[in-house]
Amino acid sequence: MKAEEAAGLVAALFDDSIALHQRTRDADHGAIVAAAAAIKRAFAAGGRLLVFGNGGSAADAQHLAAELVGRFERDREAMAALALSTDTSILTSVANDSGFERVFARQIEGLGRPGDVALGITTSGGSANVIAAFDAAKRRGLTTVAMTGRDGGAAGRAADIHINVPGESTARVQEVHATIIHALCALIERD
Repeated sequence: MKAEEAAGLVAALFDDSIALHQRTRDADHGAIVAAAAAIKRAFAAGGRLLVFGNGGSAADAQHLAAELVGRFERDREAMAALALSTDTSILTSVANDSGFERVFARQIEGLGRPGDVALGITTSGGSANVIAAFDAAKRRGLTTVAMTGRDGGAAGRAADIHINVPGESTARVQEVHATIIHALCALIERD
């Protein structure tokens, strides 16, 4: 690929990302505000946020948990957030014994308490292990939040709160998810 073609590709990727950011910016933000409020309520009551996803969404889950346990934009008390994709011993033992579909649900069964929030990230909206985790969370009395792409799929329909980025490209949806994660952190950190 020639340098000029490569530069054009980079510009086109930025254009696509900006366009999806703009579409999401112009949409109703009620779900983002509701998710932040649910997480703040859980923290205020001594509960926690359990966040999970696969692949790039697992990285996004870790990003969100790190911003809340550490700090986002200001110094404050640590917040109880846990990314369920980080413990390889749990992930591999549950996947081996019960199947990959159960890797998040099993952790919610062991760690989730009524009043906690389970936030699942899936760009397709169809990740079976995210949907199974929502089922486990509802049985245990957790509030469920889905952060999705496309039309939200079964995960969006299963969640109490659905934050949707209506894009088809996984990469572009993940870029907007990163912005939404920062918006959640900014809302949660505010008094």
